[in-house]
Amino acid sequence: MKKTYRGSCHCGAVRFEADIDLAEGTVKCNCSICAKGRNWLAAVKGDAFRLVSGESDLSEYQFGSKTIRHRFCKTCGLRPFSGNDKFYAINLACLDDVDPAELIAAPLTVVDGLHDNFKSPPKETRHL
Repeated sequence: MKKTYRGSCHCGAVRFEADIDLAEGTVKCNCSICAKGRNWLAAVKGDAFRLVSGESDLSEYQFGSKTIRHRFCKTCGLRPFSGNDKFYAINLACLDDVDPAELIAAPLTVVDGLHDNFKSPPKETRHL
């Protein structure tokens, strides 16, 4: 069942809301940006995400095909979400009001984004 979660960057300048159904699953990826950031993500459609404050506090980084906007707080450097207008990948560590039990119960899929093989997990996942 979808629930509205509130989240923020570390310093609080960037705040957002997202309607997430954690039972639909979460993702960890071994691509370079996800592995270095130790990202644990939940994907939502574009209309399920709302930036509440901090638009002017965000900067952006893009790489590869440049289809995903990797946005981060200019002050604290944290990246609470990425995406485009069609979908957002929410950094679950940036949710302010999630119960840890909800995260523990959420299904997890690990994908091999490093090799653009999103249908299979990488051979090793313990470091993610």
